[in-house]
This record gives sequence, C-alpha cells and structure tokens, in this order.
Amino acid sequence: MNLKYMDSVDGIQTEMEKTVSAVAKGEGWSSTEYGFFSGAYGMINVFLLMLFFGGLILDKMGIRFTGTLSCGLMLAGALIKWYALSTDFGGSMLFGMNMQVALASVGFAVFGMGAEITGITVSKVIVKWFTGKELALAMGLQVAMARIGTAIALGVSLPVARMMGAVSYPVLFGAIALCVGFVSYMVYCVMDRKEDASEVAVRQEAGEKEEEGFRMADLKQIFGSRGFWLITLLCLMFYAGVFPFLKFATKLMIFKYGVPESFAGLIPALLPFGTILLTPLFGSLYDRIGKGATLMLIGSVMLTVVHILFTLPVLDYWWFAVIVMVVLGIAFSLVPSAMWPSVPKIIPLKQLGSAYAIIFYIQNIGLMAVPWLIGWVIDRFATLRDASGNITGYNYTVPMAIFSLFGLCAIVIALMLRSEDAKKHYGLEEANIKK
Repeated sequence: MNLKYMDSVDGIQTEMEKTVSAVAKGEGWSSTEYGFFSGAYGMINVFLLMLFFGGLILDKMGIRFTGTLSCGLMLAGALIKWYALSTDFGGSMLFGMNMQVALASVGFAVFGMGAEITGITVSKVIVKWFTGKELALAMGLQVAMARIGTAIALGVSLPVARMMGAVSYPVLFGAIALCVGFVSYMVYCVMDRKEDASEVAVRQEAGEKEEEGFRMADLKQIFGSRGFWLITLLCLMFYAGVFPFLKFATKLMIFKYGVPESFAGLIPALLPFGTILLTPLFGSLYDRIGKGATLMLIGSVMLTVVHILFTLPVLDYWWFAVIVMVVLGIAFSLVPSAMWPSVPKIIPLKQLGSAYAIIFYIQNIGLMAVPWLIGWVIDRFATLRDASGNITGYNYTVPMAIFSLFGLCAIVIALMLRSEDAKKHYGLEEANIKK
C-alpha cells in the first residue's frame, strides 16, 4: 500500500505541471519544483536520521510496535499531502517557495519516514518467518504486491485526475489504500503475538535460554562488514537508476517517443507489472540454486543497457520504448530478488533492523538527491525553447546519460561484491533452502 501511495503523484506529473505553455508562463509546477517534491520523500530520513533511529527502535522495541508507529506516520503524511494538493493557497509562499509545493513536500517527507521504517519492518518480519525456507520467494512475493500498487498508481493516476477534475483525487484514493494496509497490519500483529507466545512456551519446556537481545555495541559488527557496505552501495546505485527514472518516465514517453499524454503513464507501468511475476520467479530460483551475486550482476548490466538505449537519439518509436521498458522490468526483478535475501547471510537477525535501516538510509539519499538533480538538469540543459523563449519541448539525452552512469557504477560494485563473497564465504551464491 505504501508504494501505491508513493507513486500516486508520479503519473500526474504532467497534469501538475499543466502544459508546456503554462509552465512557460509561470503557472503549475516546474520540473525543478516537481523534482524537489519527489526528493522530499527522503528528507526527514536523511537529514534527521529518522530511518536510522527507526532501525534501532525496530531491534529494541520489536516488530509490532515499530510497524504500528510507521503505519501511523504514513497515514498522517498522506493526509497532509492530500490537503496541500486539494487547497488553493492563492499564490502564497512558504520557505521561499510555492505554498502548495512546500506543504505537499512536508507531507511527502512525513509519509516517506513512515514508509521506509515500514519497509525495514516488513523485511525483518519475512526473515523471521522464512529463514532457512523460501526466503527469497517470500520477499519476491512481497515486492510483487508492492509493484501492483506502483503499476496502478502510474497507470490510472492521470486519467483519474482528469476525470475527477483535480490532482488531489489520486492522492486521496492512495490514502484510503493506506487505511486498508493499516488494518491488515493490525490483524498480523495479533497473529504474531500468538506465535511469539507459542515459541516462548516451547523454549521454556525444552529448557532453552532466551536469545540475547540487540545491544548498541552490535552496530560495530555492521559498520565493519565490507560485504554489507558493498550491498548498500549497490542498492544506492541500482535504485538511483530506477525509481527517480520512473518519476520522469511519463514525460520521457511524451516528448521523446510522442506518446499521447492520456496513455504515456501506461508504458512506465509495464515495469512494475513485469516484476509482479518475475520477482517471485527469480526469488524462487535463488532459493533453490543460489547464484545471488551473479543475479545482481546480470540485473545491473541490463539496467545500464536500457538507459543507454534511452539515451541514444535513435528509434524514437513507442513500440521500442515498450520493449526497452520490459527489459528494464526484468532487471528490476533480478536485483531485488537476490539483494534483499542476501543481507541476512551477512548480518544476524538481531541486528537486521539496524542493517536494513542503514541500507534504506543510504538509498534515501539517492531517492532525495537524484530527482532533484534530474529536475534541475532538465530545466537547465534539456528544455527546448523557441526564439521568444517559450518552452516547446524537452530533450532527455543528458538526464538519461546520468542514469546510465548509475548503471555502470552498479556493475562495478556487483563485481566487487561477487569477489568479496568468494573470499569471505557469505553464501550469496548458495541456495537459501536448507535440506
């Protein structure tokens, strides 16, 4: 549910910016403002270290408390964002920027804080229940469900906004979806409490000692792991080449490939739709035969090739964009299906919340900075104007070249991780299912 809400505005970027001519007149949101808004998702997590503290809270206070807290934060942020987009502020300014942009960014930042803490909580839940079993498949199914939300948001947000006559309606529907997710988590908490009570009873009957809890000193083991840092950097570079790209992909389809605005969001939506089936499939493959580091390397290579193809000024046809987006969907399935189940092979369960928090924290730096960077690059170097200075379109060669560089960095890091696994024997190339 959190990814469905997170992407509910991405599909209506063109509507928020209105039209090219409107932006030229100073109306609507510019690409820089939209990039700032998109980057606001990670601001609280990055500047106030809330995601890092969320990991500590998760390891100290447990899954049920942390999950409930994070769901509440997501819902609060969603409502702030909806209020901002549904209100006419009459040109008022806040923090030196458009009031609507500023307030929507605050709401998105609060939502982002809750969403990322939810992410690490869900990851630890899955590791707790599926270690030694179909761990990668379970994580793949979780990712697939999240991608369904992303696909829905990218594909229907713009038509809904136009049908209802306001960009706030897709955001409102996303907030309702968050409420459904909140209730579902409450049901899980009841089940988890019963399972914990059952495990305690079994240990007491067998005379086993209770497992030692998390200590702050355990952070030293996390920070000292080279394999952990390589996975963290791979996560940063790979996702910097995917999620920020999706935020601008609809406009890329319109101005580079000539796709009508009403259908432009459907082509980027192919990416999450493809991962719905492929991520669990590749996860199941990892569970049974291993080769996790190799899967991450292959996915990074595919990501780089895709962005290079989007960069080149050739084959500017909608069908070519569809083919390339499908390939990107395969890459987007390969890397997460192997990366997230690999972390527990390097970091023990009691430290896992903090480990995932650090990874997500570094990832949030990219999610905050890259959209801002790309938005600035588009306004500065990719905007086409006529002799009168009016905006006539966009050239996405430079922004896509930047995404290609992220892919190249991911390839280098994946090679280093594969080499490190061979030296330290983390087991990344081994199957997850223990026979």
